[in-house]
Amino acid sequence: MATTMYSTMYVDDIREIKEENPFESMMSRFDRAAQLLDLDPDLYAVLRVPNRELKVYIPTKMDSGRIQVFEGFRVQHNFARGPAKGGIRYAPDVNIDEVRALAAWMTWKCAVVNVPFGGAKGGIICDPQQMSVGELERMTRRYAAELLDFIGPEKDVPAPDMNTNEQTMAWIMDTYSMHARHTVTAVVTGKPIDLGGSSGRREATGRGILIVVNEAIKRFKMTPAETRVVVQGSGNVGGIGARLLHESGYKVVAISDIHGGIYNPGGINIPNALEYLRTTRSFEGYEGVEFVSNEELLELECDVLVPAATENQINSQNADRIKCKVLAEGANGPTTAAADEILHRNGVFVVPDILANAGGVTVSYFEWVQDRMGYFWREDVVNERLQDKMVASFNDLCRYADAHSVDTRTAAYMLAIDRVAYDTRMRGIYA
Repeated sequence: MATTMYSTMYVDDIREIKEENPFESMMSRFDRAAQLLDLDPDLYAVLRVPNRELKVYIPTKMDSGRIQVFEGFRVQHNFARGPAKGGIRYAPDVNIDEVRALAAWMTWKCAVVNVPFGGAKGGIICDPQQMSVGELERMTRRYAAELLDFIGPEKDVPAPDMNTNEQTMAWIMDTYSMHARHTVTAVVTGKPIDLGGSSGRREATGRGILIVVNEAIKRFKMTPAETRVVVQGSGNVGGIGARLLHESGYKVVAISDIHGGIYNPGGINIPNALEYLRTTRSFEGYEGVEFVSNEELLELECDVLVPAATENQINSQNADRIKCKVLAEGANGPTTAAADEILHRNGVFVVPDILANAGGVTVSYFEWVQDRMGYFWREDVVNERLQDKMVASFNDLCRYADAHSVDTRTAAYMLAIDRVAYDTRMRGIYA
């Protein structure tokens, strides 16, 4: 990191940069963008830290009748542009640094696509695969109850994330509504459609990937039919993104789940492969393909690589072996800060996560708007408005990168910080 007032203030707290730490990766990028923007030191001091961090302990009655206490977090990074917004994830390896990073990324993501939200993120340390539906419901409702004073349509609007879904959001919405004594649909997004959810929300993140890939390949004068795509991940982001890319004429040559991937240079029938995965819970035994590890999959020859699994998949150890023209980051933080320079040096065009992954939060914003006005749009209207928002944001990013002679990752952070800093400056700092 550059030895500026920005990095010095940061390193005083962090002391040592660890590549695999997502918060430190995010902060190193933030520092670089702040330096290039010549950000006012007072604004830097405000924007570099979260507004609020909550740690809660969640007593939950298990099916055995015993009480187990889970540890949960909610980090609210910024409110300058509107209510905080961000998902809740359930996983054994959730930690506060990860949640901090994801909350900050949400702030920058919302600013890049210019929706009036700040950033937040939540998580509970648990293994949902080992829990019954009843245990998950009781844990979720107690977690929501602990957050009652801190969430709400005008405060902080949670959404699904890793290992949470529409049902999880319905439980949170119901718990909040019971305490409010009336139904409050706008407290969460990603709900079932019949409970105030939005058409198109489930596919939104994957559709956002399709939209930015469509725009990115134009820079290489390529068409979908001649574009080979590798997708790491087959969940709500990777699976839906791969299916939409396939339906749009792209040649998806590889896809993976947590156990590994399948590869066919001639292309894979993605709907068929995903149905096989759904019924067997594994790609093992799928015919007509070569089996590869997730690490090998990232290094396959392709035109577009979509890492849509988890953080830190592309790092200083493997970045030199990435062979794509376009890297469209479907996951949050799939590339470490140490890998950025390597990718840029090798001419990889990066559509950074805070844009490529922003389809979900954009349609979450649409859901919040629809809930608040009590009128809901057709799916084609939602998709059209998502298209308009993502294309405009992609073009804003490219113009910003060209105007400042920086790579697209740095440009995304500069654009986002510039917008949040402007709103903070205009509102003033209440101190």
